[in-house]
Amino acid sequence: QLVESGGGSVQAGGSLRLSCSASGFTHSRYYMGWFRQSPGKEREEVATIYIGGGTQHYAASVKGRFMISQDRDDRKTTLYLQMHDLKPEDTAMYYCAAANEVWYGDHWGLPNRPQDYTYWGQGTQVTVS
Repeated sequence: QLVESGGGSVQAGGSLRLSCSASGFTHSRYYMGWFRQSPGKEREEVATIYIGGGTQHYAASVKGRFMISQDRDDRKTTLYLQMHDLKPEDTAMYYCAAANEVWYGDHWGLPNRPQDYTYWGQGTQVTVS
């Protein structure tokens, strides 16, 4: 189960932190990511992190402004997305998701496409004006 929180409305240049509480995963290592979707556009990756390892990947549009992080205990994982210098184009519904690694034909690697992800939260709206 994935439950997001922390969305809201903010002025351009402001900051927000999104949280995603993940429970019920039995794997010790997996990937979690933040995706976003605005009306009329396809869902896109924002940032991905390897739970248990720390490898990260960011979309070019958010690199240097957003930071993904994780906090784990025995019962659950909490995923964060710290967003700084927000821009109107960051306005979207933000989703957290979880997946196993993906086979790329000759190696296993980080999943960064929506279709790679199996588990999704309900989303939290971020509006930047």
